[in-house]
Amino acid sequence: MIEIEQSGALNTVQDLGRFNFRHMGVSVSGAMDALALRAGNLLLGNDENAAALEVQLFPFRMRFLQDSSIAVTGADCRPTLDGTPLPPWWGCGVRAGQLLELRYPRSGARGYVCVAGGIDVPLVLGSRSTALRGGFGGVDGRPLQRGDRLALGESRVPPLPVSGIGIEPPDSALQSWFPRNNAGEIQLRAIPSGEYPLFAADAARFWQQSWQVSNQSNRTGYRLAGDPIFPSESVEMRSYGLIPGIVQVPPGGEPIIQLSDANTAGGYPKIAGVIEQDLWRLGQVLPGQSIQLIQSDAREAIAIEQEVARWLNRLRLSCQPLRKALTV
Repeated sequence: MIEIEQSGALNTVQDLGRFNFRHMGVSVSGAMDALALRAGNLLLGNDENAAALEVQLFPFRMRFLQDSSIAVTGADCRPTLDGTPLPPWWGCGVRAGQLLELRYPRSGARGYVCVAGGIDVPLVLGSRSTALRGGFGGVDGRPLQRGDRLALGESRVPPLPVSGIGIEPPDSALQSWFPRNNAGEIQLRAIPSGEYPLFAADAARFWQQSWQVSNQSNRTGYRLAGDPIFPSESVEMRSYGLIPGIVQVPPGGEPIIQLSDANTAGGYPKIAGVIEQDLWRLGQVLPGQSIQLIQSDAREAIAIEQEVARWLNRLRLSCQPLRKALTV
């Protein structure tokens, strides 16, 4: 069991999400950086979908009420264990009574604390993710708060050594696959979508300019601020189904990228869809930072997905000798 000693209004329990219920108006939810969650769980020997803590407001403090193992991934939140600094993307054994603290990140927006066995909150519609707008999942559908005590699932693998073990972060290990422009801004690949031809006159500016993530952004969607783009004609559209990654353009001309808590339906023209393997990178962008969207296609999206799968498989294989050594 763990106890929350300090938290913020948007820190929650998340797994990979709640699928197959969008037809009922239920958002997917789940971790904004799914790759960080999967990697942390793999290091611990958990199921990749095990629930963890998503931290985006700092400082965050939690105390362990039993011996266990942890993996801290995602943003470089300058973690400390009983005041001793831990490297980013790090896993280690912990003892009952120890205190873990995450501080304002050096880089990135969201940190993930995975614990051996996963966070054991009730399954709701097949997921432990917190749906804040719906008020269900996680811990009674609300953010974490001081005094919360969370049970841990059963772990079937030996604990990690106290000395710890690290993971090479994906943006480093796969640097050539996850580019930045000359200004250091993250480049997100997107595929033109249904109403893209309507924006023909402004399409070049959509791809070429930098877009700043507005302060009016959250887990539902990131609103982008920049030189507005407009369709060549007004069209009346029926609402259509939405998924994370869809880029809509409301009447004001500043795009919105739907994210983990995306609406399940909408009617604004959609100009593009950010490829799935770039969404974790967007989840680590803070409001006020800028991004660039670059045109992609299905073939490139599949190639990137395959490369990420190979990186995860290398992580699985690298953990196996460690587990064998700990069992001996």
